[in-house]
Amino acid sequence: MPGKVRNLALLAAAEVLVLAVWFAGTAALPALLAEGAVGGSRGGLLTTAVQIGFVAGTLTSAILALADRVPSRRLFLLCAVVAGLATLGMAAVPPAGPAALALRFVAGAAIAGVYPIGMKLAAGWARGDLGLMIGLLVAALTLGSASPHLLPALLPGLPWRSIYLGAGLLALAGAGLILLFREGPAPAAPRPPFRFDHALEAWRDRRLRLANAGYLGHMWELYAMWAWIPLFLAQAGIGPSLIGLPAGVLAFAVIGLMGALGAVLAGVIADRTDRALVCAAAMLASGTCALLIGPAAAFSPALALGLALVWGAVVVADSAQFSACIASFAPPALVGTMLTTQTCLGFLLTAVTIQGLAALLPSLGWEWGFALLAIGPFLGAAAMLRLRRLAR
Repeated sequence: MPGKVRNLALLAAAEVLVLAVWFAGTAALPALLAEGAVGGSRGGLLTTAVQIGFVAGTLTSAILALADRVPSRRLFLLCAVVAGLATLGMAAVPPAGPAALALRFVAGAAIAGVYPIGMKLAAGWARGDLGLMIGLLVAALTLGSASPHLLPALLPGLPWRSIYLGAGLLALAGAGLILLFREGPAPAAPRPPFRFDHALEAWRDRRLRLANAGYLGHMWELYAMWAWIPLFLAQAGIGPSLIGLPAGVLAFAVIGLMGALGAVLAGVIADRTDRALVCAAAMLASGTCALLIGPAAAFSPALALGLALVWGAVVVADSAQFSACIASFAPPALVGTMLTTQTCLGFLLTAVTIQGLAALLPSLGWEWGFALLAIGPFLGAAAMLRLRRLAR
């Protein structure tokens, strides 16, 4: 298809750059803690505010049918600019005060017009490879989310304000790239507006109920792992002491490189085999990593690093496939509503686990803190195995 590779490359690059704003607060946290500017629990709010903002943004977009009423490229551009400016503004306010949390909320709300819209734009170029297309966008999400961790790693001693400035400038560069993107010859069908009375269908249909249960188990773990694995690597001293690399480089490798690889490979395999089984296998693997990585760090830093790399791949490998399951089982007229319901519930849950882990880490320590995250993927895997039997 003429132009497919070029335009998908532009779209993926724009997503990577804009989504640098998502975990800019997490990347800045080690420097903030070192300065005594924030405590661990308060620092967790920087990421939690983004998650809640994303939920608010997706709900607003769906209720107002913005994805249908506003041209997709224009909406992507506007939201990318807002996310970039909100992140740049973090350098001018106290690091964890009300203004900082408000700016993080605004950045999260703006991302709701970038990541989901990116999937819609990618679908316009799909021809029998939709699972791979979504997998590529999830790969871009993981690379973009991890990219801020490289800034302090490549520029040691970088002030926390510079991390926000760098992420904000990357987002504005991504906004510029989307101007070069051209939509595919068969744009995705518009999603219907969200309706609250239709949301109950996610509970009434057993297949949708099980798919959503699996997704919630996945989200229980995913963003809490992404939020806290960089600090774990830094405080455990795994990078500098073991292989001579800054913890930020390892965090990028774990979240970004391994996550992107896992998302793409899972998309290819799920398109050709059993989507529910791929989800269950990924969650069983990620839950096992969550259980083992804390004790492993006390026993062998090399083993902990290996588990972290595997965990980075499997924790996000199934992410795109839950959307594909919902799209397969939902009534055609309610696909948009079902996806919106799934996304909102999942990201609300991430706010609980990110902040909950921040509160429990001082008493549990790294050795057992991550083990709590295994609860979600193990329960989610059970739900997806039941869905697999039901869908046969």
